[in-house]
Amino acid sequence: MLTMMMSSLRGVALALLMSMLPLAVAQSEQILDLASFPRGTLRVESARGPHQFEVWIADDENRQRQGLMYVRDLPANQGMLFINPEPRPSSFWMKNTYIALDMLFIDARGRIVAIYPERKPLSLTPVGPDTPVLGILELRGGEAAARGIRRGDRVVHPAFR
Repeated sequence: MLTMMMSSLRGVALALLMSMLPLAVAQSEQILDLASFPRGTLRVESARGPHQFEVWIADDENRQRQGLMYVRDLPANQGMLFINPEPRPSSFWMKNTYIALDMLFIDARGRIVAIYPERKPLSLTPVGPDTPVLGILELRGGEAAARGIRRGDRVVHPAFR
């Protein structure tokens, strides 16, 4: 009798745990509304002149984890700025990202140290320089080349000294 009761309790406990699994997965993959991200403006100073962008700021772990995932369109004058708490080597992939992106890696002084242009949507191959960076700017794919933005150009934003 005790064995049957224990077996029955195990079955109920297992069923309860299994019913909670979809909820746990859904919460861990919750998509943040970009409207909830802080916004800002930055300027890239290049040989062709200044280029201003309106950016979402990915300044915490959840925002950085999501980035521009699930976005289907990105206007030419918009992007996302990821800000590390301190300079460190960083790499990015394109998981769940449906549009091509240019990835600009920026040191603490605001200098672009690497550009990875037109990253292929949905690619799981990480890219990034070995040098420490404080920020990463994601723009619509091809935008850096179209504006003449190059390695060594300066990004003006309060995050950079």
